[in-house]
Formats: sequence, structure tokens, C-alpha cells
Amino acid sequence: NEGSNRSYRHIGVNEGHHSLSHHQNDPVKQAKISEINEFHVRQASYILQKMKSIPEGDGSLLDHSMVLYGAGISDGNRHNNENLPVFLAGKACGKVTTGRHVRYDFETPMANLLLSMIHEMGVPAERFGDSTGTLRGLRA
Repeated sequence: NEGSNRSYRHIGVNEGHHSLSHHQNDPVKQAKISEINEFHVRQASYILQKMKSIPEGDGSLLDHSMVLYGAGISDGNRHNNENLPVFLAGKACGKVTTGRHVRYDFETPMANLLLSMIHEMGVPAERFGDSTGTLRGLRA
């Protein structure tokens, strides 16, 4: 949502999201961006809990899914799209090991994660966007 200038009046943030993302290190603007981010994470958590509660085969809908959540920009003030905070939920039918924090080199393109995900879904692809390869560590 970093590109949208939508406001979040329902959580007390009247300014537009995009405008706030250019916070110029203003602590008030940074706090409002944090409130928006917390709202988004609560929504993601709600969806994941719902998916976990839906039985499917030998597990849950979440067990049989891969859900990627995160930001498209790490610092809107600098238009920085490196070191993005993201998480991958769901076990993809046992293809992904969960419950871990995996760090990758700073210069690793996000597209490497996307390429790895589509490989786990059985899609043959050599590249995705600006990928340089697949990621190690989706499976423990």
C-alpha cells in the first residue's frame, strides 16, 4: 500500500499513507506509519488464523498454502526497497519449513523468493523479474 495515499481514519490516521511514508524523520509521522503497519499485520494475522481453522485434507487450508506478506518498501523517506520486512506463512503441503527466521544477504532480490515460491508450486521458470536464482532455506 506504499503507493496509495489512502487514509486510515478508522484507526485515527487521517493523513494519506503515501504522504506519511515521506516522513522526513518526523517522529509523529513515523508513529502514524507504525499504526498503519500494525493495522495491516493484524489483518494478515486474522486471515492466517481463519485459514488455519479451515480443515483441508490432512491439515488446514494454511498447511496447504503459501502466503507471503510484507512491505514493498523499507524506508519510504528514501524510496528504499532493500532489506524488506516480509514473512512467509503456511507449509505449502510440507514443502516449506515454518517457525524459523531466515536472513539472506542484503543484496538478495525479493524476486529470488518469488522464484523459489513458484518452483515449490511446480511452475518451471528460470527467472522471475530481476531474480538471480532461488533461495536456500525454504526447507530446513
